[in-house]
Amino acid sequence: MILENGVIRTLDPSLPESRALAVAGDRIAGGVGVHETMLASPETVDLGGRCVLPGFTDSHVHFPTWAVAQHDVKLDGCASLDEALTRIKETNMAGTWLRGYGWRSGDWSDTRDPTKADLDPITGNRPAALIAKDYHSLWLNSAALALAGDDLEVEGGVVERDAQGEPTGVLREEAAWRFKDRYMTIPADEYISAMRKGIKVANARGVTCVNDKDGWLGAAGLWQRLEEQGALSLRVWQSVPADLLPQLRALSLRSGFGSPLLRVGYLKVFMDGTLGSQTAWMLDGSGVRITSGEDLAEIVRAGAAAGWPVGVHAIGDRANREALDAFERTRSVWEPAGLRQRIEHAQCLSPEDLPRFAELGVAVSAQFTHAPSDRDLAERFWGDKLEGTYAFRSLLDSGALVANGSDAPIEELDPWAGVVAGVLRTGDDRPAWRPEQALTLSQAVHATCVAPTWLSHDERSRGTLVPGRFADLVVLDRDPFACEPAELPEVQIVATMVAGRWVHNPPPWD
Repeated sequence: MILENGVIRTLDPSLPESRALAVAGDRIAGGVGVHETMLASPETVDLGGRCVLPGFTDSHVHFPTWAVAQHDVKLDGCASLDEALTRIKETNMAGTWLRGYGWRSGDWSDTRDPTKADLDPITGNRPAALIAKDYHSLWLNSAALALAGDDLEVEGGVVERDAQGEPTGVLREEAAWRFKDRYMTIPADEYISAMRKGIKVANARGVTCVNDKDGWLGAAGLWQRLEEQGALSLRVWQSVPADLLPQLRALSLRSGFGSPLLRVGYLKVFMDGTLGSQTAWMLDGSGVRITSGEDLAEIVRAGAAAGWPVGVHAIGDRANREALDAFERTRSVWEPAGLRQRIEHAQCLSPEDLPRFAELGVAVSAQFTHAPSDRDLAERFWGDKLEGTYAFRSLLDSGALVANGSDAPIEELDPWAGVVAGVLRTGDDRPAWRPEQALTLSQAVHATCVAPTWLSHDERSRGTLVPGRFADLVVLDRDPFACEPAELPEVQIVATMVAGRWVHNPPPWD
């Protein structure tokens, strides 16, 4: 197959632009100077002036959770508690449970947290569970709480209680996650059905690879079933909960095990909570510590001995410092083993910690869409810490490797929206938020196409459109590098290819 008559952005510095691209089997076979016998191939694709980029990687997505949530009550964007309750009341969702997601009381005109008393009149005896936008708080009605009885308290969790000591209906962190695990299990078949649909949506948005964070769901098994069914049309680099390391060692499983489409990759650890739930672990002493720096260091050492890197969720400045300290203390163990460590989010950093990512060789798995989405909360709660908040440009300028993800379902699974957010630093008609942290288009695209391949040891097999790489690519309706920044939100995904096969909208195109 020859793709021609368009703009092919290879993202390879030695040959950044090509006039034609040859695909043979699942690989890129050539570009400029393609052999004449290949150019005579009977199968050609006329790009019609469109642009080709390497396929997008979502470096941080909770894919099964996002896929299932597409069928739940959506509460994001609500301006008040009353609006949220109206949406819940109007739902016709079938099933034993009433599930929903996306509420954030910090966005409401009445900023108090919701309670079971708000839900009970409209949900009755049907258990209801509504996860917050950041997925670190859970809002339950009385029927749902009754299922757990006194089984709510857990280390690292918060059970909100009223003046009489009764649960209000809001659980945070470990308390929320354990409740979901124990009392509202979703059948595997429901996940599979939702993920099949979700893969098609992801492909339509240019996604050719995901770093899936839902290891705690046994997601590797779900993905494996989809691959066996021939329904896996993107690549997966799968996380595994760190507490499963003893089982991984017993089976002698190491990072990278799997197939060309599905591999288990890294251990997942939580240091703290989130900005939205006010559980981020901060240097001022506030927030919730889920894992101590000392415990993380032990996890990193044990992981290194077994051949596993670690991906650490860290939001607050204290959580990030403790994580960096742990990586620094254990560097002599993991660095010689070639393990590629990463911190997820890195949303609030002390300025003195900004250069440490590059110094240690620890990657940042960031979410560019979080900056415009969280700007009001960050101003409210971290107003005196903004210098190191969502500081993506400063991290890149320091030499850190920054990979872009969505954190879906917290934000939408849409890598191009992440690129736009990284460049424009706004998601509405307001001026850019902290524009000194805005990225160039090249930086944002690199973080979405190229940088993620380093995390999964794929930098020599994908991420650039050069001979020998996998033919994972996306066709755009125009060349974004020829657009004004204000036009970037208008760029559309035309088609997507994975391993030489069109997985979304094969040509010809109108």
